[in-house]
Amino acid sequence: VEGLNLCTSGSATSCEECLLIHPKCAWCSKEEFGSTKSITSRCDFLQNLIANGCAGAIENPSSSISVVKNVPLSSKGSGQTHLDVTQITPQKVALNLRPGDRTSFRVQVRQVEDYPVDLYYLMDLSLSMNDDLDNIRNLGTKLAEEMRKLTSNFRLGFGSFVDKNISPFSYTAPRYQNNPCIGYKLFPSCVPSFGFRHLLSLTDKVDRFNEEVQKQKVSRNRDAPEGGFDAILQAAVCKEKIGWRKEASHLLVFTTDDVPHIALDGKLGGLVQPHDGQCHLNEANEYGASSQLDYPSLALLGEKLAENNIHLIFAVTKSHYVLYKNFTALIPGTTVEILHKDSKNIIELIVKAYNSIRSKVELTVWDSPEDIGLTFTATCQDGLSYPGLRKCGDLKIGDTVSFEVAVEARSCPTEDTSHAFTIKPAGFRDTLEVAVTYDCLCGCTGRAAPASGKCSGNGTYACGLCECDAGYLGARCECEEGASGDMHHAMCREAEGKPLCSGRGECSCNQCLCYESEFGNIYGPFCECDDFSCARYKGILCSGHGECHCGECKCHAGYIGDNCNCSTETDGCVSSDGQMCSGRGTCVCGKCQCTEPGAFGETCEKCPTCPGVCSTKRDCIECKLFNSGRLADNQTCQKHCKDEIITTVDVLETDDPNAILCAYPVNNCVMKFTYLELASGKSNLTVLKEPACSSAPSAVTIVLAVIGSVVLIGIILLGLWKLLVTIHDRREFDRFQSERSRARYEMASNPLYRKPISTHNIEFTFNKLNKSYNGTVD
Repeated sequence: VEGLNLCTSGSATSCEECLLIHPKCAWCSKEEFGSTKSITSRCDFLQNLIANGCAGAIENPSSSISVVKNVPLSSKGSGQTHLDVTQITPQKVALNLRPGDRTSFRVQVRQVEDYPVDLYYLMDLSLSMNDDLDNIRNLGTKLAEEMRKLTSNFRLGFGSFVDKNISPFSYTAPRYQNNPCIGYKLFPSCVPSFGFRHLLSLTDKVDRFNEEVQKQKVSRNRDAPEGGFDAILQAAVCKEKIGWRKEASHLLVFTTDDVPHIALDGKLGGLVQPHDGQCHLNEANEYGASSQLDYPSLALLGEKLAENNIHLIFAVTKSHYVLYKNFTALIPGTTVEILHKDSKNIIELIVKAYNSIRSKVELTVWDSPEDIGLTFTATCQDGLSYPGLRKCGDLKIGDTVSFEVAVEARSCPTEDTSHAFTIKPAGFRDTLEVAVTYDCLCGCTGRAAPASGKCSGNGTYACGLCECDAGYLGARCECEEGASGDMHHAMCREAEGKPLCSGRGECSCNQCLCYESEFGNIYGPFCECDDFSCARYKGILCSGHGECHCGECKCHAGYIGDNCNCSTETDGCVSSDGQMCSGRGTCVCGKCQCTEPGAFGETCEKCPTCPGVCSTKRDCIECKLFNSGRLADNQTCQKHCKDEIITTVDVLETDDPNAILCAYPVNNCVMKFTYLELASGKSNLTVLKEPACSSAPSAVTIVLAVIGSVVLIGIILLGLWKLLVTIHDRREFDRFQSERSRARYEMASNPLYRKPISTHNIEFTFNKLNKSYNGTVD
């Protein structure tokens, strides 16, 4: 093996220590092998040991996996025996792990068709829900009709809640005991307040649901928040009374129009005892510990819902949607939908939430040991692999998805220690049990020979080495402590001229006995090595991710560098969309180095000037504000958009030069928003409350507009023609006037002043009577 040899570091004094250095290190247990002065050559890479003549005597265990139970996936849920339905395979796996040696197995999950469904309807019966109560009186029949389109095995239950009947949460004065609505003009009569009341166990007789709902009346509490979390917890943990079936999908629909009380709110009423997470329904099926225990915490709710495989559906009014959506990020396996103020859309809401739940698969891990590292790679319906993800969405009923689960033991626990953990799809009853044992002992250790002749009878021979008894030294335990002599000193010098035992030990029986040091261990055949003279990072030796061997850091699996501060893991570089550094950088030492100009953030996810950013921000706006779009799933939205701060406005200001303006079409309208990357790494998105729309003109308007345009153009053309004619006439008249002014006529030559008779003199000559005459003729 080229490069740094981690195995021949000099620190491995036994086979077990060698195996812990690196998963590729092996140990040679052959008796005659290596140097008589050093044992480090016994710990080396496998190919090096074979090349040095140790074939057949090598200790090199590796991690292994065996599938204990592997029942094939089912294709349909409802049938003769629901308990035989299998939605995850395999069901049981046994792992034998060598520290640092990663092994993997594949898990397949399928949402089977026609799976049984138990739905428990938990309703807020405070005064503001009175109109909702009127609208759900026949809910059972209609809901059963819709749900039986999705499953042939459907059961329905009903419960209600208000709040703790103590001050200051409810009206506790004597005059309000029987009717807390006394004096309230809008609704003068109502029933006393109560914490939680289980009214109908899960049943397939939906008419009983309608009957129970019709019996109900609203109550009145004092403050705005309700005690709904008390009711959720009791509905989850009181499995026998509620009637949850093991072989069914569990849905808990929680309807309210206000915010809930949470843990520590009970102190206002003097309740200091935290909730114990147990069932406290009395014989009347009412929550009996309402006035003794505080409200449950979000963590406790999430734990109990997951333990009982319950999908919680928050059906809340629009004004509280954002709050409950934030709850979904803290309570795994929950969804939130917007409930109309009169609950008219409750059936549509439940069906939509159920389809959303059935369209995704997410693996959860229970009781994972601290020294076990797990890495997931999801292969979803598109056939692509997504490292670091344990969830697939956009699934159809019957689709199969798979997950590659890589398991690595980080260290060796005490001997004969085994662990177990469970992999479970969220909301499923099906589980995968994983049993873990550790392969930390060498086989040759079990064949150790005490007082062996190979060790001069003074030690135990194991794995090719002698472990000397107290008071004896030497490769074969041939010397007693204190024996010394100058003839043996040459064996204690690393080279001629160098000090004995590197000046850090004494020479005894051909061997160096290294001094003790307050800083750590000094070791080596010539005491030339120690475990404290290595590079440090932030004052920590080998960054805490490696071991110091002879002045050099030997990094643990997953780390490199002179001081082991550079991680080779890439999980921290995977962005929320599954890409490495969002496709805008490279992963160096477990952190992203952004190469795209303008990109920044832990995974280079921030990039105001990069193409496609508007599309990414649009996904977050659609899922956070409108619960729609590609990221509409609650968990996915929270993961992808955790750094987006969204504000809605009536008028969008675009005068900030650092803000980027984006727009996208929405139903023949245009939704506009701006985003600004903040110094904290978050994004400030400013969005119009409503898309900008332009109303389409009617046909009559278009015809009139065309006619008006033609007439107007005609008038304009006529005006231009008239203008041109006028200009032409004026020019002609001006020219006439000019010519007239230039004319200078004489009266004699003017034709108007000529006589009407013209006289002409003609000269002629003629002969008359032989006489000549000259004259004129008039």
